[in-house]
Amino acid sequence: MKKLRWGVIGAGGIADRRAIPGLMKCDNAELVAVMELDLQVSRGLCEKYHAKRAYDKELDLLKDPEVDAVYIASPVKYHAEQAKMAADYGKHILIEKPLAMTSAEGQSIIDYCEDKGVKLAVGFMMRFGSYVSEIKKAVQQGKIGDVVSGFAQFTCWYPDMPDAWRQNRSYSGGGALMDMGIHCIDLIQYITGSPVIQVAAFHDTLTFNYEVEDSSSVTLRLENGAICTVQSNFNIPDEAAKWRMEFFGTKGRLVGDNVIGQEDGGSLDAIFMDDVGGYDAKQNKKEIKPVNIDVTYGDMFQREIWSFSNSVLNDLPLEVPAADAVQVQRIAEAAYRSNDERRIIDI
Repeated sequence: MKKLRWGVIGAGGIADRRAIPGLMKCDNAELVAVMELDLQVSRGLCEKYHAKRAYDKELDLLKDPEVDAVYIASPVKYHAEQAKMAADYGKHILIEKPLAMTSAEGQSIIDYCEDKGVKLAVGFMMRFGSYVSEIKKAVQQGKIGDVVSGFAQFTCWYPDMPDAWRQNRSYSGGGALMDMGIHCIDLIQYITGSPVIQVAAFHDTLTFNYEVEDSSSVTLRLENGAICTVQSNFNIPDEAAKWRMEFFGTKGRLVGDNVIGQEDGGSLDAIFMDDVGGYDAKQNKKEIKPVNIDVTYGDMFQREIWSFSNSVLNDLPLEVPAADAVQVQRIAEAAYRSNDERRIIDI
């Protein structure tokens, strides 16, 4: 099988923990080169994953003729510059979220890559989660009727740390919402197939001392009328977290615990009702046993990289096009405005 040859810019962090191990499992992808600012770190990663070359400069990796595509996992501040450099050298690009510091900057990357003729996708890997796929299928098949309400919560414990770039707005573009909440916003739109049209939000830094928010709650009105809530926090201990995704409709519900995150897992129970019946003033509930939906877990990063590689090798549409990420970032920007201006923002 033909393989897409990859280089990784920002090969530590999430790339080392998740993306490169996922890439190594793909039968249509090959790791050629890694880049980190510290050459010793880069060489260590090169040896760890049996890559061919290690670099400490993006430009040197991008000049490598054996690299067909790059995965960019650097601080958000550098995304636009690095993506445009990659496009200049004809490299296809999978870039971590958020795409850029602002939606306008993100759109400029899209326009640039289109002009250069390279594919550009963004790392919303949770779309490839096993339970996310099941939830989407059930919603699209109408198994819970018309979706009227949704809830997603994604959190972590992220205390003050020196040199943590996600805690510095000039490097990250935002805090818990921009780092974690945007995954949930993307999934709500992806699963329901309905775009967000209005946003109301509250954000604050309640626990720590950094400049970005450690707490965020965003209410979304979808085009189909459903009202959904996204909660993202940097101040909930991991052991206490429930990475939840829930949808309620006119004929049932889908409730997932720990179905989002960096690892494929969790549980999903559902209630599907054919006969809802009339109004009951006594609120006597029918005894309906939830259905526990089973899946075969996999590696979301492997699926993400396999999908991107397949799109490039066979010139197919991307499953996570960058335009989706720009639209999600516009929603996040509206959420920040809503908090600052204390009003509902139209998208």
